[in-house]
Amino acid sequence: MSHSVRAARRRIQAEHVSIVDGIDACADAIADPWDTSRTTDGDAVADGLNRALEEAEILQLLPNVLADVVEATGHELQARPVPGPPYVVVTSCGPVLRATIEPGRLVVRFDAFDIVRNADPDRKPTYRRLDGIELKVSLE
Repeated sequence: MSHSVRAARRRIQAEHVSIVDGIDACADAIADPWDTSRTTDGDAVADGLNRALEEAEILQLLPNVLADVVEATGHELQARPVPGPPYVVVTSCGPVLRATIEPGRLVVRFDAFDIVRNADPDRKPTYRRLDGIELKVSLE
């Protein structure tokens, strides 16, 4: 694990716990109405999570989290991030923050859902709620 990745992870864990908790609560709200522990509607997961994050006023805070994380790595952003692509994207797994810094692309994932692929290619994958948020930081 590189210094930049460690620094980014530590900053999120130390300074942005409320954001992680908020993402977790929004993901719970999406999964609570499901009849089972899974769904095959990935679009509903992504769209619902995006809407919930927006309503909870978390989505507009994610660019600030990204800027802070980049600062923690000792690098600078080339432009001011916005709550939309390419900096902030809400996928069917959860929010993803991306920034290009000197050593490469810094990617921060807040995974709230897991995709379970089926052996049968004709069947849709299923999405299940993870127990909490899996924070993944990488430099690509």
